[in-house]
Amino acid sequence: MDVYEAVDSRRAVRAFSDEPVPKEVLERVLAAATRAPSSGNLQPWHIYVVTGAPLAELKERATARALAGDPGDEREYPMYPAALTSPYLDRFSAAAAQRYQALGIEHDDPDRPMKIAALNSGAFGAPVVLFCYLDRTMGPGQWGDAGMYLQTVMLLLRAEGLHSCPQVMWTMYRKTVSRTVGADGGLVLFCGVSVGFEKEGSPRLRTGRADMTETVSFIGESGQVHSQVGQLGSGA
Repeated sequence: MDVYEAVDSRRAVRAFSDEPVPKEVLERVLAAATRAPSSGNLQPWHIYVVTGAPLAELKERATARALAGDPGDEREYPMYPAALTSPYLDRFSAAAAQRYQALGIEHDDPDRPMKIAALNSGAFGAPVVLFCYLDRTMGPGQWGDAGMYLQTVMLLLRAEGLHSCPQVMWTMYRKTVSRTVGADGGLVLFCGVSVGFEKEGSPRLRTGRADMTETVSFIGESGQVHSQVGQLGSGA
């Protein structure tokens, strides 16, 4: 699978089979992902890979909290800005509607929040969840580094025929997660990433993306860009 195919086929899968993921595959992916970019080469991420009985117990505890209507632990960072405006709010709303319709959860279902939380806390059936933490002394730049690292991991998983689903939801149950992984108080949970093989026959949701022209601006003539690149390359 080439890079373009990996990028195009990567999506947040929300239905995994119970087929186990070989440890050697995870080790190969995570070893390769160490080459992800990080400012100043700080490599600020701390990853805990949870499988088997510990993951089953974690899912059980988190799901029990969700089904009990537990609002979750106090957030240590905001998932979204307090006041989303267009076009960001439009994109968010459209994706949310698609996502939960595919999961069979109606918008007007009074139990919608609880059902959503329960599906998430079960990691959508994934046999592996990676938990990404950062040291509390790190700043916005290092959080950006963690995002680039996790994208690298998710693309490498596609090269292995695996799928993933990044879940910031786990921060709602960070104390339960910490109890499982043993992360100390000097670390903050960024997110979890569910990993596994996609369950056959499950709805394949693919959310839309803004046209490139909405998010990308080219400055300068293309010929000048090519010329500058050539000059940089000749002196490297």
